[in-house]
Amino acid sequence: MLARTAVRTAIAGITLLLPLVAVAPSASAATVAPAQVTITYDASQASEYADAIAQGIAIWNEQLENVQIDEVEPGGDPDVSFVADPGWPRAEIGPAMPGDDLTVWFGKEGVDEGYDLVRIAAHEFGHSLGLYDNKPGPCESLMSGSSAGVECTNPVPNAEEVAAVEDMYAGGLVRQHAGTGKIVVEQVTGSPAPKRWSVPLDEATASPS
Repeated sequence: MLARTAVRTAIAGITLLLPLVAVAPSASAATVAPAQVTITYDASQASEYADAIAQGIAIWNEQLENVQIDEVEPGGDPDVSFVADPGWPRAEIGPAMPGDDLTVWFGKEGVDEGYDLVRIAAHEFGHSLGLYDNKPGPCESLMSGSSAGVECTNPVPNAEEVAAVEDMYAGGLVRQHAGTGKIVVEQVTGSPAPKRWSVPLDEATASPS
């Protein structure tokens, strides 16, 4: 009799433990995906190009997973500001992070020469995301900029450019770019060929010379 009772007790104990074993998480289920970084932009100082800027930002958002780009809330402090400017398009290099104060100058010289507005916006924001120019380069490369010619209207980054940005933001809020805060200028007006350079902010001027 005592033996039967002991067996029943043991079986009951095992039955109570079974649900706990069944719901235990596996090692693969505990894997955590990289955190997405959200950065903000403002186009109020370049209102005449606001539509092109919004389209350029939307293109980047469609391509990226590790970073989300949102328009800043009214009264908020953007991480990247677009500013209309009489000079050549240029930007401070990123990758932009929350709390930054980077600038993109939407230069009228490039607009007047006939370069596509959405391509300008997407290209310059590529600098904000940490990309340098790829020049000379084909139209398929967004970061080839003006070297692809005024007839190039492609505003979409290629797979290599997307992968580079994804890699820079893969660590979440850990900045991985030593050049952040420098200005990248594509071309010197009147020069025989497109140029680019970067200079420390305290040495930079508002327009290329």
